[in-house]
Amino acid sequence: MNDHLQISGGGAELCPCGSSLSYPDCCGCYHCGKSLPATAEQLMRSRYSAYVFKLADYLYQTTHPDKRSSGLQDEIAAWAAQVEFVQLEILAVQRGQAGDKVGKVEFIAHYRQQQQTRQLRELSRFRRFKGAWCYFDGEIG
Repeated sequence: MNDHLQISGGGAELCPCGSSLSYPDCCGCYHCGKSLPATAEQLMRSRYSAYVFKLADYLYQTTHPDKRSSGLQDEIAAWAAQVEFVQLEILAVQRGQAGDKVGKVEFIAHYRQQQQTRQLRELSRFRRFKGAWCYFDGEIG
């Protein structure tokens, strides 16, 4: 079981994806493999939370197989180790619902790196692979 599913202070901590749900009831169920995200937005949020918790394996596994390079998991882990994610803003969602095969999510991820607050704005594209949503690629803006 994922260490991040632990309960502290008498209640579960809120999920870092900004859903207002507890982590175990939100992205935690995807990270520990209990269920799969039903929408592209849920996958986007779970990937953001995976960056918060530095879950490089989850990020690699939820990348579309056509986009997995041999060193991708190491690249993800190295970048995640350098940053502290602090907030996710979902700006727009196009398709990516339970019955769709493709979807897009535009977001801003706020983070700290080398004591500076920064943001990453991206329009991410998602595709299904064997029924599961996967990150395909994105345009950084």
